Amino acid sequence: MHVQIVLFDGFDPLDAIAPYEVLEAGRMITGGSLEVELVSAEGAREVPSGLGSLTLRATTSLDPERTDLVIVPGALGRMPDGKEPTEDSIPVILSRTLDTALPVLLKECLDRPGVTVATVCGGSMVLAMAGLIEGRPATTHRMGLDLLEATGTIPIDARVVDDGDLVTAASVTSGLDLGLYLLERELGPRVALAVEKLIAHERRGTVWRGTGTRPIEAA
Repeated sequence: MHVQIVLFDGFDPLDAIAPYEVLEAGRMITGGSLEVELVSAEGAREVPSGLGSLTLRATTSLDPERTDLVIVPGALGRMPDGKEPTEDSIPVILSRTLDTALPVLLKECLDRPGVTVATVCGGSMVLAMAGLIEGRPATTHRMGLDLLEATGTIPIDARVVDDGDLVTAASVTSGLDLGLYLLERELGPRVALAVEKLIAHERRGTVWRGTGTRPIEAA
């Protein structure tokens, strides 16, 4: 399985590194069942994160025809405070991705059979603002659920939401849980459990899916 983790200017490092480390551990303990790489819409380059001077290197371009799983992180910056957004606020950083080739490439990924697109934290907002997941259930950081709903996406207050070829995770640290869930979903529970033990992290929360009995809504 070929995995590409997308970097863009201002990305949150933990959103990218947490699933990267989990999936790379999966590669090691399966003898190479996974290939994981960092990519960008522009190709190989140094990509500045939103955390000080920290940068990560994208080694190649996001390629919808070559990947099986794409992971989109969120951004790191100022949280929305109800005032006029500043240049270093998270919504502004995320909106800048709309002026790049990333939305077109992500649409190709979603349109391509067999490709799963996953997101961490504000990564789902990149898809939502581009109009790619209207009417679909997704999650993001709890402070962004209203913004997610404003795009026409169905906000779900859960740590991980599985909607088939779209898997979204909520807060920053949920990147660990996303990675473990994807390992379980794609390679089975034995691999996921082995990685859990290796990184000393037990996956949290119940994965939401649009199946099963509907609970009675509280009055």
